[in-house]
Amino acid sequence: MPTTATERTTRTDTRMKAVAAKEYGGPEVLRLYSAPKPTPESDEVLIRVRASTVGPANSAMREGRPFPVRFFSGLRRPTSIPGDAFAGNIAAVGRDVTRFGVGDRVFGTTAPESGAHAEYVCVPEDGTLELTPAGVSDAEAAAVADNGLTALLFLRDVADLQPGQFILVNGASGGIGTFAVQLATHFGAEVTGVCSTKNVDLVRSLGADTVVDYTTTDAAKTGGTYDVIFDAVGKGSFAQFENALNPGGLYMTTVPSVRILLEMARTRLVGDKRAVFAPTGMKPAGVRKKYLGELRKLLDSGVIRSVIGRRYPVAEIVEAHRYVDTGHKRGTAVVTID
Repeated sequence: MPTTATERTTRTDTRMKAVAAKEYGGPEVLRLYSAPKPTPESDEVLIRVRASTVGPANSAMREGRPFPVRFFSGLRRPTSIPGDAFAGNIAAVGRDVTRFGVGDRVFGTTAPESGAHAEYVCVPEDGTLELTPAGVSDAEAAAVADNGLTALLFLRDVADLQPGQFILVNGASGGIGTFAVQLATHFGAEVTGVCSTKNVDLVRSLGADTVVDYTTTDAAKTGGTYDVIFDAVGKGSFAQFENALNPGGLYMTTVPSVRILLEMARTRLVGDKRAVFAPTGMKPAGVRKKYLGELRKLLDSGVIRSVIGRRYPVAEIVEAHRYVDTGHKRGTAVVTID
């Protein structure tokens, strides 16, 4: 049975339910197993997970594709419980913990490790962890810890988006895209969102100045040009959008591929437009913690909100992955763990 990365050395005989796979493959390889319940070390908190999320990154880890993901999930087979975003309650604290107490509602991420698709997970007190604002559900908080954090890291840390700049968000109705539209609008950018017909009203309600329906219009050929193109679903390419970039413009994607790596290498050598992929889970813990704190304030003040597309009990984890694998996910897919 695969174990979490946080089950280090101290364990109890108490068991918990957790999702795991014994081989790489489609959604059907996922199962609920009984696993050892972790015990927090002196600087850790034990969290009773109430909600987590499923997205394309989870599918990639499940499939073991592209191959580089196996350096994190296991070369021959998955070796860890999946999931990194979570929301829930603190069930126990290590002896040196002072920032949180038992019963606190919290949300955050275990990245670059995993283990959130389980009843319990241990997280360092100084990790990417925040108190959940009153009035925000666990599902909504988990969505922020996953897709909201990814969107903010790309817009702030990668693009350094400035007021008055023009940004196009491809996949604006998806998990990352819905947050990207809201955050870019909050930063004072001129936002164009790309989505399907059924999601036009949603994307407009999130603050997009212009919405392009990709079922009728090629977003790369509207004549509009942008300082930043954020491919939040990874379905485009730098080559596709290059002519829509302003001089010095930036194309960002959330999906790793051989193509984007080649485009990154080429654009470093030729021209002033750049292609970028940034593995946000590998950002320093201090950066992720800082941005999660910023997101908490925006969430608490109502500047951003989570769009929950579907919710699945953890017993239906296979169906959750099948939904994500359609490539047409609306908002965030949430898994509840009760």
